[in-house]
Amino acid sequence: MRPIGAIAVALLTASAVCAAEIPQADRRSGYTFMKADTKAMQDEDTANPGMLWVLDGESQWKRKLGASNKACADCHGDARTSMKGIAARYPAFDKATGRPIDLEQRINSCRTSQQQATPLPFESRELLALTAFIARQSQGVPIETGADPQLAPFIAKGRELYMQRQGQLNLGCANCHDDNWDKRLAGAAVTQGHPTGYPLYRLEWQSLGSLQRRLRACITGIRAQAYDYGAPELVELELYLMSRARGMPIEAPGVRP
Repeated sequence: MRPIGAIAVALLTASAVCAAEIPQADRRSGYTFMKADTKAMQDEDTANPGMLWVLDGESQWKRKLGASNKACADCHGDARTSMKGIAARYPAFDKATGRPIDLEQRINSCRTSQQQATPLPFESRELLALTAFIARQSQGVPIETGADPQLAPFIAKGRELYMQRQGQLNLGCANCHDDNWDKRLAGAAVTQGHPTGYPLYRLEWQSLGSLQRRLRACITGIRAQAYDYGAPELVELELYLMSRARGMPIEAPGVRP
């Protein structure tokens, strides 16, 4: 995490104090804010550390497990065709629960219902690997999350949370990513917060991580109580972020500082 003092000084002295949404024409992927060496690492498969998780996920895709002794491939076949575009549509509305679920939750739903296996823990290497492998099949596909009208009330909730000031620093997501993008915070670029590269490899983490991990880190950074992994609030925030990035291409697995 970046030092809290640096966050407070950089943001509380910023000239913009009221959040204003970024016009659609001005929206940019976080990739465009990266230095040349970070871009090069993401662009080259043999240099991108996230590809190690993608390869693990490919192995898991073909592995039979659970009481049903099924592999993902037994139902979905070749992921290069069956999974193309899937990550660009999540979080998606789930009829069984009557609310949106993200890609990790969909994977676990398939594990329990189809493979009759135990769900994978959030942020486990196995779940990140499968998510990265599936997301990789959508690389370059424009995000279309949020097109389903059933998602409208949940997008609104996610937007409300995005705008809400909270924590001891009394900051919301918008105060960084809408008001102060393209500035520097503790030496790092402040991006617009579009989740085009998740799951992504952060050099700070020395690991692949999910969007929910990043959201929880930001919430902790403003000294607020982070929601549990899988909490409805985090999924709604994911949904809003993906819907506002609509039209941007999926880049997973991304690389960030």
